[in-house]
Amino acid sequence: MFELDSVSFRAGERVIVKPLTLALPQGRIYGLVGSNGSGKSTLIKVLARQQPATAGAVSLLGRKLPDFTDREFARLVAYMPQFTPPTDSLTVRELVSLGRFPWHGALGRFSEEDASKVDEALGQTDLHSFALRMVDSLSGGERQRVWLAMMLAQDTRCLLLDEPTSALDVAHQVEILSLVRRLSRERGIGVIIVLHDINMAARYCDEIIALRDGRMVVYGTQAEILDEAILDRIYGLPMGILPHPVTGAPISYIL
Repeated sequence: MFELDSVSFRAGERVIVKPLTLALPQGRIYGLVGSNGSGKSTLIKVLARQQPATAGAVSLLGRKLPDFTDREFARLVAYMPQFTPPTDSLTVRELVSLGRFPWHGALGRFSEEDASKVDEALGQTDLHSFALRMVDSLSGGERQRVWLAMMLAQDTRCLLLDEPTSALDVAHQVEILSLVRRLSRERGIGVIIVLHDINMAARYCDEIIALRDGRMVVYGTQAEILDEAILDRIYGLPMGILPHPVTGAPISYIL
């Protein structure tokens, strides 16, 4: 999916992402974790072509990011920013339909295939009953499902999600992350998701990339990340590990 070769990002005198070399195979869910200011959102914006890397190169499916046209890139990658744009006067179906823009363009005709993709996305996110509702009338968790449906209608190979659960309660966090994992498995979609909760990342992501001060601290599986010494390197505070009382999987806690 993505390959990063000595990628870094500088804003003025500050280096927000320090040189990073990484390969992320397709079809897996990657959690980006780390404390505030560690470079998570900056890195995902670089992958989403929202801002170019200051140095190094990013490739998508073997092709450098600048070599894609905007439409070509949007057919492969869908990006949900931390703060989604206003949806004034849009129904759920209308917002989801915007996901088809890369396929038909501003002056293109909305085809039967476009309508089918929108219906499929509404069905996969259980939103058919909300199709005529105004997006602004929905709860936070419901609105996040609508944005995910729009990204699914976009019919891409990769989803980039920047803190999609940050404003949600625990029940809606579980709902959204479970939905993302199910859709990734069903469609073979690669997902890179910024999360603050290390336990949620460990539960729903195949692999975790941990950043601190712009550097990658560790890249590995749940078992490799949930280690007291490594968590101290990521967050800079003492944390313990204990087995989940039902699954036996490791979970972390603050000492």
